[in-house]
Amino acid sequence: MSLDLFTEQGIPKTYSEKTDAELVAIIKGIKERMGSRLFLPAHHYQKDEVVQFADATGDSLQLAQLAKQMTDAEYTVFCGVHFMAETADMLTDQTHTVVLPDMRAGCSMADMANGFQTERAYEILTNRLDRSILPLTYVNSTAEIKAFVGRHGGATVTSSNAVQMVEWALGEREILFFLPDQHLGRNTAHALGIPLEQMAVWDPIADQLIFDGADEDIRVVLWKGHCSVHEKFTVGQIEQFRQADPERKILVHPECSFEVVAASDLNGSTAYIIDQIKRAEPGTKWAIGTEMNLVQRLANDYPELDIVSLNPFMCPCLTMNRIDLRHLAWSLEQIEAGQPVNIITVDPETTRYAVLALERMLERS
Repeated sequence: MSLDLFTEQGIPKTYSEKTDAELVAIIKGIKERMGSRLFLPAHHYQKDEVVQFADATGDSLQLAQLAKQMTDAEYTVFCGVHFMAETADMLTDQTHTVVLPDMRAGCSMADMANGFQTERAYEILTNRLDRSILPLTYVNSTAEIKAFVGRHGGATVTSSNAVQMVEWALGEREILFFLPDQHLGRNTAHALGIPLEQMAVWDPIADQLIFDGADEDIRVVLWKGHCSVHEKFTVGQIEQFRQADPERKILVHPECSFEVVAASDLNGSTAYIIDQIKRAEPGTKWAIGTEMNLVQRLANDYPELDIVSLNPFMCPCLTMNRIDLRHLAWSLEQIEAGQPVNIITVDPETTRYAVLALERMLERS
C-alpha cells in the first residue's frame, strides 16, 4: 500500500479529512455495538475529547486493575501511555487484547531507565557499597524495569502509597535504590526522616554515583530521572503567587522537585489532588502544580473555586496527548473490522517478575 495514503502519524489520511463530529459518531457507534466486549479507560491527563468516551478515568495502575476485572471484555483500548498499556496486558488473561491508539504515546520518565542500565547500576552499586540493596520502582516505568525490581526482591510504588513502600524497603535492606523518578524518591524518603545528606543520585548515562559524602553514609540511591511536566514547576512561580495573592493555596504533585514540594502548602498524588479540590471550601483559591489537562478539568468541574495552574504557560503532557479523536476512531474501527493494530504484549518471563513486583506492593499497601 502506498505510504501516500497515510499521515505522518501513521494513520490513513481519510481520518484527517473527517470532522470532529464524524469522528465522535464513529467512536460512539462502535462503543454501542461492542458493548461490554470493549473497555475504554482514560488516564486523568487525557484530553477532554478523549475522556468523554471513557468507561473509567483514573491513575495508571487503577485503570489496569479495572481492565483485569472486566472479564466480559475482549479488548481494552487504553487511552494513556505505553507503560500503562503494558501493565494492563500483564494483569489481564490471554483472551484479553490491549490496544494503544497511538504507539508514539510514551512516557519520557519511563524511558529514562532500561534493563541494561539498571542491571549494570545494581551490580556496580552492590560491589562498591558492599551492603544490601532493595530496588523500588515507580509504576511509571516500563515492564522491563518492573521485572528487574521483581527479580531482586523489590516492589513497585505509586505516588499514593510511596510512603508505606519506602518505609517497608528501608526496613528490609540497608540501602534503598529508587527509580526512575528521583523527585518522588527524594520527597518520600525525606518525609520519612532520611536527610538529603544520606541520598545519592545514580547517573545512568555517565555510569556515575553522584554523592559528596562518604559511601557508608548512603541510605538512598535515586535514579537520575524525572517527569518532564512536573519538573517545569519552580519555587519562583510559587513566590510570585505568594506575593500577588497570599490567600491562594499551592498544591503540587510529589514528582515536582524537592524545593517546590517544600515551598508548597500541600503535596500528594493525583488522587490526593482531586480529593483536596473536591473537599475545598467554596470561594477558596488554588494554584495546582500538575498536568494542565487535569488542572483545567478541575477548574471546569468546580466553578465555585478559583483554580489556576502553578505555571500558566505549561503545555499538557505531549506524549499523553498523542491520543486523540483520529487515533481513537482508527483503532476502534480496526478492532471492529477484526484487524486490531497497536496491540501491546509483554512476554511471559517479563510479566512473571513484573507482576511479582506489583503483588509485593499490593500486599503491603
